[in-house]
Amino acid sequence: MLKLINETVAFLKQKGFEKAEIGIVLGTGLGQLLSEIEIVQEVSYNQIPNFPTATVEFHKGKLIYGFIQGKKTIIMQGRFHLYEGYSSQDVTYPIRIMKGFGIHSLLISNASGAINLNFKKSELMLIEDHINLQGGSPLAFKGVDRLGTRFVDMSAPYDTTMNDSLKAIAKDQNIKLHQGVYASVYGPQLETRAEYKMLKLIGADAVGMSTVPEVIVANHLGLHVAAISVLTDECDPEHLKAVDVQDIMKMAEIAEPNMIVLFKALIKQL
Repeated sequence: MLKLINETVAFLKQKGFEKAEIGIVLGTGLGQLLSEIEIVQEVSYNQIPNFPTATVEFHKGKLIYGFIQGKKTIIMQGRFHLYEGYSSQDVTYPIRIMKGFGIHSLLISNASGAINLNFKKSELMLIEDHINLQGGSPLAFKGVDRLGTRFVDMSAPYDTTMNDSLKAIAKDQNIKLHQGVYASVYGPQLETRAEYKMLKLIGADAVGMSTVPEVIVANHLGLHVAAISVLTDECDPEHLKAVDVQDIMKMAEIAEPNMIVLFKALIKQL
């Protein structure tokens, strides 16, 4: 994998990518942040050597280099998922490339369903911990110890200092920011009533199909991580309705401006 990483980094350097401080992963329906970025260069995933290609229609599939709040930043516009047929190593490969450009902090966003019935759609949840229900690990491959310690400590996968800053910013800006546990499932199918009940019983506040592999690899690489879920639907097993993907996109669009305020203010502090 080191050879592949070096090849990809060399290609992107030729395209104008330089040393960066911050990495950002933009989840489903979350692209408004790009209007806040001074874009220097962008490359479609399908042009980058060794990169997967996003297959979900609402994931744009570009790696972007630019400035936000004066900080050199690399942004994933669209991510990869296990449910697209990729391995967990494929899904997390871009995180390793960001590290190759020197980032020290990673900000992640996603769209998720609210298991905690005190949380409502179009609100935000700061991820304080997670449950990996995807049935595997992005670190389970031969030679992983050449990229970082094999047995990564996950007692605090989300940086407490960044999380505290996000809470303080939310309070100052009068933004409702829940805190909770994110459960990551394989997908792409949505959960059954029984599965939502199970998720609540094991302590999940929200459920989605991404993020956890990226966080595991970020910890493997020694990065500081913060993640925010945009809550796009309410998963009440007693009053469950069929999910409308267009409604999910609409809820993400409503919530995203608050997420942008939080990310911009945090980046300014980093």
